[in-house]
Amino acid sequence: MQEPARLSKLRFATLRNAFLSGSVILAPFFVTGWVLFSLLELIGGGIRGHLFFFLPEGLRTHSSLAVVWNILATLIVVLSVTLFGYVSRNILGRYFGRLAERLIQNIPVVKGIYNTVKQIIATFGTQNRTLFGKVVLLQFPRTGLYSIGFLTNKTQGEIQARAGRELWMVFVPTSPNPTSGYLLLLPKDDLIELDMSVSDGMKLVVSGGAVMPDWPAPTAVPTPAGG
Repeated sequence: MQEPARLSKLRFATLRNAFLSGSVILAPFFVTGWVLFSLLELIGGGIRGHLFFFLPEGLRTHSSLAVVWNILATLIVVLSVTLFGYVSRNILGRYFGRLAERLIQNIPVVKGIYNTVKQIIATFGTQNRTLFGKVVLLQFPRTGLYSIGFLTNKTQGEIQARAGRELWMVFVPTSPNPTSGYLLLLPKDDLIELDMSVSDGMKLVVSGGAVMPDWPAPTAVPTPAGG
């Protein structure tokens, strides 16, 4: 007798969870639709007359122009709501964002975490990600030890001319905080260009090597010199 009762409870719990999940997903759509229909009804019911108060009453109440006034009133309200949302997002949003940041800066432990994450986003954000051309492998800090680096520049200038050889600029970040690191100028022969994307290279560094990008291994992996 206990088994059927347990199965009934499981079925009820499954149906209940499905109903709640569906309600959560559909609720925003129903609320949005209700607000829109209510707004349109309000416009047609009275706002139209107040918006065009400067027009003659006979023109405003003419039955053949009712559709025109409804459309114009709807457009005005939609544009006003859009403008309000834009102002709220760009002005009020920045204000509350700065307020929240000031509050975070007063919390000792959270402050350190927040600043670290902020530096990482600023350094490896979408705008600055193009600074890194390619992920490379190099022997650093000594021969026999390998590090991940990001190729930043191949342009030859005064440094290369003074050194008398072609040098590529590579940024080797520290892990797991890649906002600091080392700028190395190396001959291109000392660099192994990798197939992984810059984003995958960033994930590898930030995760401390825990997140390894997928790579279809070739049929024959080259054997390192001396191996």
